[in-house]
Amino acid sequence: MTTPVQTVEAVPSFPSPLKEFWQSFSANKGAVVALFIFLFILFCALFAGVIAPHSPIEQYRDHMLTPPAWAEGGSTQFLFGTDELGRDILSRLIHGAQVSLMIAFMSVVMSMIPGVVLGLMAAFFQRYLSPIIMRLMDIMLALPSLLLAICIITILGPGLINTMIAIAIGTLPSYVRLTRAAAMAEINKEYVTASRVAGASTLRLMFVTVLPNCMAPLIVNATLGFSSAVLEAAALGFLGLGVQPPTPEWGTMLSAARDYIERAPWVVTMPGVTILISVLAINLMGDGLRDALDPRLKRAA
Repeated sequence: MTTPVQTVEAVPSFPSPLKEFWQSFSANKGAVVALFIFLFILFCALFAGVIAPHSPIEQYRDHMLTPPAWAEGGSTQFLFGTDELGRDILSRLIHGAQVSLMIAFMSVVMSMIPGVVLGLMAAFFQRYLSPIIMRLMDIMLALPSLLLAICIITILGPGLINTMIAIAIGTLPSYVRLTRAAAMAEINKEYVTASRVAGASTLRLMFVTVLPNCMAPLIVNATLGFSSAVLEAAALGFLGLGVQPPTPEWGTMLSAARDYIERAPWVVTMPGVTILISVLAINLMGDGLRDALDPRLKRAA
């Protein structure tokens, strides 16, 4: 007597969330290239003291306004040339990446954390706190973020810390409004109602139940806000309201070099191209993150 052969149905395997994220992100080739460019800039910023061939503030008086190594009259000692004080431009760009990325990161953190808290409070207390918080954000949005940052810097004074604070305050409304909109879209769903019936406190509902499901748009907004912070830091430095000399910062380098744009164009070109490449790479990364984290775009694909 032969025993019947039992067939076992194959259980479909699903990729891990991290693998699924990378598959969606890597589908955008521009975002992948931008990621490697940003990682290279980040690597230079983290190890600036090791990579930079010279000190960013050391002056070589015998080599003032030396052209780049590939130009006529250039020297391999200074690959990107020197500025009006004889300082190595490549070394200042590398150390400037450290300053600019630190300003951008800290300003994003300083605006995102209170923005998320205020946005959740506005979503959960719509009768009392929401009108006050949102009208305050509307007043702040009446001024462009850069103009608001200039006003704050004028009050606080120029400097590294004050630049971070000014940029953070200028970008605060975007996080508040985005968090409130995302939380209100989640607050009436069944899992939130079930948690509420189970006896979860308001703080648990805000930060444990609802907030994790609002992180995707916040991460994308933070990435794009990072590039905006780099630009605003450079703009404040260019106007003389940001990081003060001799600290190497891309906007400050542009401001000091504008008088030499015809005589020594490389002094202006190098920091300008660096800002352009950095901001473009971060924006392309933000597009890739949006494609990977937005479920509507996944369904459309």
